[in-house]
Amino acid sequence: MKKGWQIFWHVVFWTIMFSFLISVVHNNLKASVLKVVVTFGVFGIANIGLFYLNYLLLIPKYLDQKKYRQYILAVCFSLITVGLLKYGLRLLFDHHIISSAEKEEHISFIQYFLGTLFTSILFIFLSIVLQFTVDWFLNERIQRDLETQRLTAELALLKSQINPHFLFNSLNSIYSLAYQRADNTPEAILKLSEIMRYMLYECNDNKVDLAKELQYLQNYIDMQKIRFGKNAFVSYQVEGVVTNQQIVPLMLISFVENAFKHGVANDPLSPIQIRITVSDGHLEFYMYNKKHLLNRDAAGGIGLNNVKRRLNLLYHNKYNLDINDTTDSYSCELSLIL
Repeated sequence: MKKGWQIFWHVVFWTIMFSFLISVVHNNLKASVLKVVVTFGVFGIANIGLFYLNYLLLIPKYLDQKKYRQYILAVCFSLITVGLLKYGLRLLFDHHIISSAEKEEHISFIQYFLGTLFTSILFIFLSIVLQFTVDWFLNERIQRDLETQRLTAELALLKSQINPHFLFNSLNSIYSLAYQRADNTPEAILKLSEIMRYMLYECNDNKVDLAKELQYLQNYIDMQKIRFGKNAFVSYQVEGVVTNQQIVPLMLISFVENAFKHGVANDPLSPIQIRITVSDGHLEFYMYNKKHLLNRDAAGGIGLNNVKRRLNLLYHNKYNLDINDTTDSYSCELSLIL
C-alpha cells in the first residue's frame, strides 16, 4: 500500500474511534461537548503521539533489531515522559477537561501517572499489534511473490524442455524418411515448419485457443502418417463443439509423441487411438497404443514427467489423469476443466 493511502486510513481510523468515544462519554457523563472534545483532543494527541513514537521509531530501531533490553528501557522512558506531559496538560487545561471529582485538583503526579498508565500501555500494545500484523501480511505477500516467481521459473524451464524434446523426436522421424529417400520428405519438413511456427510464435501466452492446439496435434499426426506411409493406422477423433475454449499450450503432445515413439503404428488390428471430447468447459482426452517392445528409449520419460508436473502446477484440482501401463499396451485418460 502506498504511503499516502496508509496515512489516509490511519487518519480515518483515529477520527472514527475518537468520534465514537466522544459520543459515548458525552451521553453517559452528561458532560458538555466542549469539555469532552477538549479532553479527548488534548489527551488523545498525547496517546496517539505515544502510539506512533513506538510504531515508527522504537519498534524499528530496537524491537525489530532484537535489542530487547534497549527497547524496554526506551518504552519505560517514553511512558514516564508521556506521564509527565499528561500531568502538565491536566494542570494546564484544568477547567476545560472532564474531572470525576473536585478533589482531583490536588491529585499527586504518582496517583495521576498510575491512573493513566493503563491507557498509555494500551496504546503501546496497540502499536505493537499493528506492527506485527503489518509485518505478517508483508511477509505473506513476499512469500507468495517468491512462490509465484519460483513456479513461473519452473514452468518456463518445463516449457523450454518441450521444444528440444519434440524437435529431437521429429528430426528422428524425418531422418528416417530422408534415409529411405522417400518422396514425401519435403512434405514432412513442411509440416514440421508449421508445427515449429506454432510452438515458437503462438505458445508464448499462458493459454491458447483450443482449436489451434488441436490443429497442432493434427499436423503432428499428419507428419507421422507421412513417415509411416500406407502402413500408418491411426484413429484421431475430435467430438463436440470447439468454440472459444482455451487450454495451456503443448499439454497433450507428449502423450501423442510417446504413442508413435514407443507404440505400434502399423498394425491395422490395433491402431493408435486418440479421441478428444469437448463439452462446454471440459475436455476429455483418451489415447491407446499397442507397445512395440523393441522401440524403447533408454533415456525416455522426459515428456510424460514434464506434462505431469505442468498439470500439477497449472491445473491443480482441475484435472484427473488415469494411466494404464501394461507389458503389451499403454493407455491414458485425461479429464481437464478448461
